[in-house]
Amino acid sequence: MASEYAIPGVAVDESLFTTGPTPRLVGSQCAGCGVVTFPQAGSCSRCTGTSMTRVELPSRGRLWSWTVQGFLPKNPPYAGKETPLTFKPYGVGYIQLDAPGGGDGVIVESRLTESDAASLKIGMEMELTLIPFTTDDSGQDVITFAFAPVGGAA
Repeated sequence: MASEYAIPGVAVDESLFTTGPTPRLVGSQCAGCGVVTFPQAGSCSRCTGTSMTRVELPSRGRLWSWTVQGFLPKNPPYAGKETPLTFKPYGVGYIQLDAPGGGDGVIVESRLTESDAASLKIGMEMELTLIPFTTDDSGQDVITFAFAPVGGAA
């Protein structure tokens, strides 16, 4: 099971996830056609409807695809404070989540807690967790979401 990060810091974006005992990503679902989106959207990408409802997405899903970010991304748009000397590679993946109440799910791009290629397998079960991303100007942690392999690495 992924560990919960005690939130002494601030969320990178409060509209993306909840921070309760079981963190959840926050998306939206179209009342007209049922499509689920992440992050939340004001209109539907499938039918262009504007009747979107806020939904909490499942905390578990399946690894759809992944890679390892092996070099420091450009800043901006990347907001981390690493330097080429302090950067550590990290996993990035797509996680397939079921739709709340059934129907088509959504594939979410996310940082992974694992970056060892031998420990990641397409189709493996993953669980949402919260991790420190960077620090703000006052030194407080800025928290983001990530997915961790259920039961540890593959």
